Amino acid sequence: MGWMSDETGLGKRAANYVPLTPLSGLNRALTVFPNRLAVVHGAHRKTYTEYHARCSQLASALTDMGVQSGNVVATLLPNIPAAAEAHFGVPACGGVLNAINIRLDVATVAYILDHGEAKVILVDSAFLDLAEAACKDMRKRPPQIIEVAAPDHGVPASGRHPEYEDVLASGDAHFVWKLPEDEWESLALNYTSGTTGHPKGVVYHHRGAYLNAMGQVLSWRMVLHPVYLTIVPLFHCNGWCHTWMMPMVGGTLVCCRDITAKNIFDAIADEGVTHFGGAPIVLNTLVNAADEDRRAFDHTVEVFTAGAPPAAATLEKIEPMGFNVTQVYGLTEVYGPATECLWDHDRWDTLPPKDRAAVKARQGIAMPFIEDVTVMDETMTQTEMDGDTPGEIMIRGNGVMKGYFKNSEATDKAFEGGYFHSGDIAVQHADTYVQITDRAKDLIISGGENISSVEVEGVLMHHPAVSLAAVVAKPDQRWGEVPCAFLELLEGCSATEDEIIAFARTQLAGFKTPKKVVFRELPKTSTGKIQKFELRTLAQNLG
Repeated sequence: MGWMSDETGLGKRAANYVPLTPLSGLNRALTVFPNRLAVVHGAHRKTYTEYHARCSQLASALTDMGVQSGNVVATLLPNIPAAAEAHFGVPACGGVLNAINIRLDVATVAYILDHGEAKVILVDSAFLDLAEAACKDMRKRPPQIIEVAAPDHGVPASGRHPEYEDVLASGDAHFVWKLPEDEWESLALNYTSGTTGHPKGVVYHHRGAYLNAMGQVLSWRMVLHPVYLTIVPLFHCNGWCHTWMMPMVGGTLVCCRDITAKNIFDAIADEGVTHFGGAPIVLNTLVNAADEDRRAFDHTVEVFTAGAPPAAATLEKIEPMGFNVTQVYGLTEVYGPATECLWDHDRWDTLPPKDRAAVKARQGIAMPFIEDVTVMDETMTQTEMDGDTPGEIMIRGNGVMKGYFKNSEATDKAFEGGYFHSGDIAVQHADTYVQITDRAKDLIISGGENISSVEVEGVLMHHPAVSLAAVVAKPDQRWGEVPCAFLELLEGCSATEDEIIAFARTQLAGFKTPKKVVFRELPKTSTGKIQKFELRTLAQNLG
């Protein structure tokens, strides 16, 4: 179907078919925007010519270190220039980028390095202890550590490992990039805890990353030369693909190592930031900023926010400050944002502020690179689009992952029925806009980070006084949601809230530890299953 009667000689050729890859954006920028500012981080200010050269040097040096096509190169980096350079330099040598969350605990980082079989890891000096401890805990051969020093931020090099700038100096600035022969080739490996305690490796392909980056240009209504502030961690869905997007439009990437209100306002006022993405906690930080941290600016800053829907009160306060907020929704499995609450001026411009904010909190419709986003029931049947009937958000299109690394069973389950099953419960309105009503499988989203309640419960159950544990999300003004633990203690045993939190902190990353602990008998079904919906109701009313 779709072929003409005679297509002799109309096959794919080098002249008319090139595999899609986000690497092509920086190659083009080298020619089109050679002298434009590409990356900013304090005194570090590089043009596209210099940016491309540094990425090429990294690719060359990694090749000299033995990194071959398909090998994994990991990072433990905050939002600094080296993290951006890795997004091009690693795949330019044929490698697969594994950007690891710097907030994880030693055991989880060790698991990720083992599972991904990283050959090299770039590590910021501030996270060197974490990297070294994780490498020591690995079962397989640990990766070569390259240390990225940051003396300007109080974290000089340790001298124990090759330093990043020395490694770059050893590379060839004219290294010929190894572009993919097939756009389905793997580009990045991102681990997400999802709804279980075991991280799953989400594999991105070049095609999906290219289309996601290009599609968000449309969704964000970008014109040439935006100035983008890196608030979304580059280890989270590769910064929502925004680092790959910037060269396509000759934009400037402003790195933000420490996410504070002062740093954000300074970047907007001093660098002319026009765009940034982030969780609602970032909006709250700006709304509640001290007067001495605020700076005046005379342009509108476009903001993509995702995670938990932003509170209506937050939106009402931040928009008059000069920010236009668009709610987006996605997951690691779909390269970051996959839907947008596209604003309908005819219908919504005249709404009262509270009603406008309520509409803006919807997750919306599919972005241009996603084929379909809808809500279905457990039989894969479309739910009624009445804004009331719940179902699961299903996603289909080129912006969906290849699958889970070394986990075909989980991949098959996630793609059952021809759609990616998000695990998020939502309703769909008559205009097809999707709105999340609950989190499936007890996933907690705190400050944009996924927390598995099962993982936290597993740790708490190891406390000698705990008989049963259940963890649910508790609303939090700053983080959106935080873990709240309900515990039944063993007969004759006692424990305090502070003791339980301290115990959890010894085995979990700080953001995963419960922020509230309640001791009580847990509600159960006749079969002994804990009724978490009752606990969620209780958690809503806790101080």
